[in-house]
Amino acid sequence: MRYMTDLPPLNWLRAFEASARNLSFTGAARDLNMTQSAVSQQIKSLEGFLGRPLFHRHARSLELTQTGQSYLPVVRDAFRTLAHGTRALTRNETNVLHVQSNLTFAVNWLSPRLSTFRAKHPEVQLSISTELWEPRDMADGADVEIRYSLRPSDQVYAELLATDHYYPVCRPDFPAHLETLHEKPLYDCLNMMGTWAVWVEECGMDWPNPPVTYASTYLLPLAVAQAGGGMALAHDLIAKRLIDTGALIAPFAHRARMQEAYYLIQSPQAQTMPAAQAFTHWLRDALAVEQNAQSGRLGTQA
Repeated sequence: MRYMTDLPPLNWLRAFEASARNLSFTGAARDLNMTQSAVSQQIKSLEGFLGRPLFHRHARSLELTQTGQSYLPVVRDAFRTLAHGTRALTRNETNVLHVQSNLTFAVNWLSPRLSTFRAKHPEVQLSISTELWEPRDMADGADVEIRYSLRPSDQVYAELLATDHYYPVCRPDFPAHLETLHEKPLYDCLNMMGTWAVWVEECGMDWPNPPVTYASTYLLPLAVAQAGGGMALAHDLIAKRLIDTGALIAPFAHRARMQEAYYLIQSPQAQTMPAAQAFTHWLRDALAVEQNAQSGRLGTQA
């Protein structure tokens, strides 16, 4: 077939994707189990094939050129299509849906409700993977992703699922008082826009900038709070169940709006998969019910 000669070798494209993901030939070599020089040579070969540079090479890092930025989503979409098609052929996965979610949402919101989804759609088999950090792009092999972040990049199609509010939580017997809040052990998740300082500022209080212990996932601050070891910042979707069961309380009235939100991202293939449509419809409905109920409670409080 003539058009096959218009395509570069697959291993060159793999080297490019890995190098772009790591912004490092060394990191790509580690991921691909190759030498750094072999990765560098494959990138040079791909650039020669395309007739354009894909990276700006700096002393200790790489930077995508405009061509590289344009080519990267094309390559990733192609790999995603290949992965999906290969799974369908080799594993007969017509009703297997690959879902990616951040770890805390998967544990605190999704897992307690999976029995409801299973009862409604017993024909769908879920395969769930979790991430601590927001990926740059949709994970390879994922059909559906639930991402908690600021607005994702334009390289993926993202649908807003839910916005949220955050506030301090602690065990019911923990001595929580606004006046002495800065004296307590405080916990939070890294790299969030909503912080202890922002929440206190919205309460109209001075904040002496006390030490805060940070973790890479909300699970650790919530676990410490449940154990009575301190106070954690949390938001409705990950804390409501713990509050409803009495494991935690929200001792203060103020709830601050988070700049991050939950987004639904679907692969191109997922948009025609019955399993994906069943899951996303169920997810939207379940989140909408909870968001409407929460809005009603906040309105009543106001």
